[in-house]
Amino acid sequence: MTKLGEFLEKKSVNKSRIARKTGLSKARINELTMTETAKLRLDEMYLIALAIDTDPAKMMFELCDHLQLKEIED
Repeated sequence: MTKLGEFLEKKSVNKSRIARKTGLSKARINELTMTETAKLRLDEMYLIALAIDTDPAKMMFELCDHLQLKEIED
């Protein structure tokens, strides 16, 4: 399961309902929630956040909290 899949599971939301509200296909929603190599586009994330009444910025922070910049020497 992907970070998005875990996020939606915590929110107890119905993926079919998200698909209907966002216009994304159920297959695409399933890919985004189950396939680790799937790439979530910004427009998709924004629509999903709106569909589940979540602040898109908070959603992005939670989905990307594992990312860090590399340390470089000046």
